[in-house]
Amino acid sequence: MATTEQGVDEVQTELESTLRTGSLLMALAGAAFIGYGVVFLVLNFVGSGFEIGVSTLGGMTPADLNPAVAYYISHLHVATAAFIISTGIAVTALSWFGIRQQLTWAWATAVVTAVVGLALALPMHYTADAFSHDWITHLGPVYLTTFVFVVGAVRSYRGL
Repeated sequence: MATTEQGVDEVQTELESTLRTGSLLMALAGAAFIGYGVVFLVLNFVGSGFEIGVSTLGGMTPADLNPAVAYYISHLHVATAAFIISTGIAVTALSWFGIRQQLTWAWATAVVTAVVGLALALPMHYTADAFSHDWITHLGPVYLTTFVFVVGAVRSYRGL
């Protein structure tokens, strides 16, 4: 009888560890989304190009554009950065506080939040060659963060 209880305790401890590790990875990915958004925002104001990994559009820098067009692009970058940062905050908070409390709704909300953002944003990068960008600096951080997030989501789900 004691060995059965011991086995159950070991399984419970392993599940709790898996949950903690998974939620930590998801929270770290959320923090990385925040960092990416902050860099995106800062580069809008002090960078020499348009965004991370995009230095020119059709050979033109922001200074070469009509000022109204350049301002409009800047406006879109600020809005994009805001949504990347806010998504990162939501994912981090849901992962660190909700998933660690074994709240399945928090796990589902964090996953849906990240998936919707990525599913809408990433395909556009593969639809045309309208502008050139450095794949490593432009999308590399997002893919790395997504990988960490997915590993964390799988691990934490097993712990739920």
